[in-house]
Amino acid sequence: MALSYKTRRRLSLLILLLGLPAYIGAVWFVTSLFDRPSIVVELLIYIVLGILWALPFRAVFRGVGKADPDAPPSSEDR
Repeated sequence: MALSYKTRRRLSLLILLLGLPAYIGAVWFVTSLFDRPSIVVELLIYIVLGILWALPFRAVFRGVGKADPDAPPSSEDR
């Protein structure tokens, strides 16, 4: 089932405003349970986890920054 442009836009805003801070808090909590590794390993962990959170949402974020493809052309586009 394909999501409309407006739905993807609203969902991406919800993910960025609520989901991303919750994910950051969860990662921060889980990493605080272990002894602190060296700075290079810690940086690598945060880089990998920073990329992993976005992979499931690629379809939602794709094309959200562009103009609505379903909108009728305005007088400025002509």
